[in-house]
Amino acid sequence: MDLRHDGGKQSIVPNIVELLYAVTTLVFVVAGLTMVGMAIRAYVQTTRRAMLHLSVGFSLAVAGAAATMISAFLLDFSGSYLESLLLVNSSFTTFGFLFVMYSLVTYE
Repeated sequence: MDLRHDGGKQSIVPNIVELLYAVTTLVFVVAGLTMVGMAIRAYVQTTRRAMLHLSVGFSLAVAGAAATMISAFLLDFSGSYLESLLLVNSSFTTFGFLFVMYSLVTYE
């Protein structure tokens, strides 16, 4: 959503908030996928199920962030779906962290 008023002319400069949102989400996705890869490699080396739970947790968190960012840009940050996007994002993140917590509790 662009709150700037430029006399009806479209601005060439992208909205800085949207740009920062995209950059931080992409960094989160890359870091999260790195953690998924590390957890899967740890599972292969140790066969501990906790590492599978850890990878599922990080995968859910990454999936929620990526899906929310893609959807927000497709919807042009407008419409009545934004509240739903926030709910989906927080749900994926919550369940992801529950898996991470479970992996820590069940680690042998």
